Amino acid sequence: KIFQAVVSCVGHDGTIYIIPKSFEIALNKLMTEIQNNFRCLGLVQPYCWRKGEACIVRGSDTMWYRGKVVEFSSSTLQVQYIDHGYIEKIPPCHLYPTTLYTDIPPFCIPCQLYKTLPAGNFWQKDAVDCLQELLTDEEVEVHVQELPDNPWGKLSIDLYFGGMSLSSFMTYQKYCVTEDCQDIPELKLLEGNVHVSSSYTLPPLPVPGDTFPVRVTHLVSPKEVYICLDRAKNLMKQPTSWGDATCETELESLDEALKWCNKSVKSLPLLTHFQTEMPCLVEYQDGLWYRAKLLSVEEFDPDKIMVQFVDYGSFSVVPTSRLRQIPYHLLKYPVQAVRALLAGFKPALYDKNVKRVPYSPEWSVEALWAMMECVEGKQLSASMLALSPEVTISLYEDDKNLVHMKLIEMGLADLDE
Repeated sequence: KIFQAVVSCVGHDGTIYIIPKSFEIALNKLMTEIQNNFRCLGLVQPYCWRKGEACIVRGSDTMWYRGKVVEFSSSTLQVQYIDHGYIEKIPPCHLYPTTLYTDIPPFCIPCQLYKTLPAGNFWQKDAVDCLQELLTDEEVEVHVQELPDNPWGKLSIDLYFGGMSLSSFMTYQKYCVTEDCQDIPELKLLEGNVHVSSSYTLPPLPVPGDTFPVRVTHLVSPKEVYICLDRAKNLMKQPTSWGDATCETELESLDEALKWCNKSVKSLPLLTHFQTEMPCLVEYQDGLWYRAKLLSVEEFDPDKIMVQFVDYGSFSVVPTSRLRQIPYHLLKYPVQAVRALLAGFKPALYDKNVKRVPYSPEWSVEALWAMMECVEGKQLSASMLALSPEVTISLYEDDKNLVHMKLIEMGLADLDE
């Protein structure tokens, strides 16, 4: 049995509590019913609680939840929220004994990783902290491997996040050992003498003559851009070689894999070996880590390592403290940004009195800004003209007008027949 679930919590003993996605509607319906039926304060008079007794708990969000008493002392009770798994110490005034809803099984399922043995025979605190940070409130894929001996026991599962096995990830971090570590090779990092062949791949591209939706993710000059093919908004039926659902799934999987990678980035070593075109992870200004490759590593200078973000096309100069080794499994997703040349126009006649783009002096700075205004944040369409020697396209606005016509009208470019 394979199904999607949300991890509601990870217990201090490493138990993973999951709520199957298929249960969500029924759980929400029950929660609504409980809120409607319980509009009182907790129990104010003394009450003799029993271990395992069913109750209704008022949570810190002031909502009522189903619970059961796990332990009790003179001033507080340990209560487990049976539909979410977590255990809290609760004062008696926030509890109410009840026999309602006891015929409905808990919506969360306690789980353990299949054939996985924690270091020291029990999950250490740092391992539990890692599990909690990785999994809490996240959607995962669950593969049921073994049913418990009794109905209240733990389900033995393989759990996947971002396409990666949790057992393999925890084994790689040396928190446990497992009999089956199929994903361990993919978790290995690009370190040492990495061949350039260990690099990113390009996405499948439309054939010449095709029209397709694009977004410009980076502008090098008015004529040289990086585009992202927006397959979710196809303008016309495209060949399955590049426009099928697999491409969209890959993009979703990449986003998911990067999200999980950002959660565990502290476990990834800093980059210590530098080679041109070498894939890596780079921290951007927003504090998140993205896929990139090294561009300029001729002279070792901690403040001057030039990188390119391969899913956007943009460039940056970063210190080595913002470079980390990249897991192999992040290389299986094609880059999202493709370099393309725009056809149909050329720079206007050179005027030395006009401020020029330093790295592309045939273009004026004004032309660069004008083109940026034409494409930035807009949904455009492109027509593929050639795939080699370089990807060449015509770029159109929503109204089917060529983007570069505005530059020609402003005198910043000339038509190129």
